[in-house]
This record gives sequence, structure tokens and C-alpha cells, in this order.
Amino acid sequence: MYERLRVDRSTTVDRVVDALRAALFAGDLEPGTPLREQPLAEALGVARSTIREAMTMLVTEGLAVREPNKGVSVAILHPDAVADICRARFVLESAGIRAWFDADEAARERVREAMRVFAATAKDGADPEALTETHLAIHRSLVALTGSERLIATADSITGEARLALARVDALRQDARQQVASHRKLIRLLERGELDECVDELRRHLEGAQESLLEAIAMPPA
Repeated sequence: MYERLRVDRSTTVDRVVDALRAALFAGDLEPGTPLREQPLAEALGVARSTIREAMTMLVTEGLAVREPNKGVSVAILHPDAVADICRARFVLESAGIRAWFDADEAARERVREAMRVFAATAKDGADPEALTETHLAIHRSLVALTGSERLIATADSITGEARLALARVDALRQDARQQVASHRKLIRLLERGELDECVDELRRHLEGAQESLLEAIAMPPA
């Protein structure tokens, strides 16, 4: 009986976290916004203890920060962090590219499928959140070519820190077709086995991403 209650409660916390994440990625909660227990509990119809647990999870994911005597607020992505995130992404994703020939066919097919989904999503004129999700799925599939669950988990953690800014980037820049073309170039180089060229292209791609992220976090909220 008690195990059932614990599972139900955990599911409620997970749903609250999902709701808060969605608000963060949609830009409804800007970086630096305080996350107050009582108003959130009332808005979501849950106990304050559930909100506290949910906020702890967001802090663990790097999406929120907890400061003494100030409480919890939406994380602010600083320029130094942007540079570090892009460096880490390059290390992880280039490792996946180098593993292309050693990866199994299922892993290679997931890269192709992620590209197809992203292209279809961009063509359908999806909202920035959907574009961000399908865009990041391509990069995740590159890391997955390593076959390492730990590297994939590391990539997820690193990307989580930047997703707030990435969602804003996708909302601000109206260049979905250009993004699709850029990623298709990466995949074509992979398919041809031109791995050195693919790594070079990835470096250029992430340098552009870093510039866009820095612009996004420097821009004041709308």
C-alpha cells in the first residue's frame, strides 16, 4: 500500500517538473524569474512539498538555481558557460562522428531518422520548442554513435543547461531551412565516410551556435 502511494506521489512530482520545464522552454518563465512555492502550488493544484521536490529536480538539472535567503529562480546562462558548453558538445559529438564506422547500423539509422524528423518539423512550420527538440535530437544521435550510455547522459545534462537559451535562439532566428541544410551537410559527410571533414563542419556549426546563444542571452526579454 505504501509503495503505491510513493509511486503516485513521484508521478505527480514528475508531472510538475514537466509542466515547469515546458514553461521554461516556451519562455513563459524568463531567466532570473523567482519560482515561488505558494503561487506555483496554487496554479498547479498540488502541495507545496511537491513544488519543493520539483524545484530541487530543476536545480539538479541546471535549469534553476537555489540561493541562500533568496530561494529558487530560473537559471541564467552566462557567456562563460556558453563557451564551455559548446566546447563540451564538440568533444562529445566529434567522438560520435569518429565512431561512425564502428557504430551498429541501428545507431546510424537513428541519426538519419533524427535528420528526417527535424526536416519534416521545420517544413511544417513548427513552434520553436518543437524545432529545438528535434534539432537537439540530431546532436544527441551523434553522441549515441559512441555506444556509451554515460556519454549520452553527459550530453543530455550539458544540453539541458543550454536548452533555455536554445529555445530562445530558435524563436528569434527565422532560418529553419538554413538549419536543415546545415545539418544535412553534416549527415552527408558522415554517409560518405569523410569524417575529418565532418568534424571540421561540426566545429563551424558549433561556433555559429555559440554566437547565436551569446546573442540570445544578451538580448533583453520581450
